[in-house]
Amino acid sequence: MQLSDLTFRTELKPGDLGYITYRHGAIYKEECNYGLEFESYVAHGLYEFYSQYDPKKDRVWLAEHEGRIVGSIGLMHRPGNAAQLRFFLLEPEYRGIGLGKKLMKLCMDFYKEKGYTSAYLWTTHEQEPAIALYERYGFKLTEEKPSEAFGKPLIEQRYDLVTDTKST
Repeated sequence: MQLSDLTFRTELKPGDLGYITYRHGAIYKEECNYGLEFESYVAHGLYEFYSQYDPKKDRVWLAEHEGRIVGSIGLMHRPGNAAQLRFFLLEPEYRGIGLGKKLMKLCMDFYKEKGYTSAYLWTTHEQEPAIALYERYGFKLTEEKPSEAFGKPLIEQRYDLVTDTKST
């Protein structure tokens, strides 16, 4: 499997919201033992994304292989010219081929193109490979809080990126 075997799209189709929710729930249960609370959180976030969707400000990227979604990431507008990165997920068998880097680059290129001045994301302390990728793009840990929101004890973390508009 190579990155060149995948296709990328930015338009949602019927079934995508449910499928992204389902895969988040199934993968995070398998890998991190998250409960239904996490799947519900993702479903709520996707509903919010879709209900407030503005194609000039928001975007989702879906990586597909042979018609199956194998990776996702989204960028959603927030007040104050900020953006939130969401829904980052890679199917386990598609990790290690550069897919995460490709999705992150697409997302950050859109962020820059739209002139956002800050971005943030929420994750958990367990997501070390994703955190390393976020940090390579300049995201910095700004908040931590103990949580049982996903059906088990963990630490939720907020990462922020502030764009230096003076240097552009």
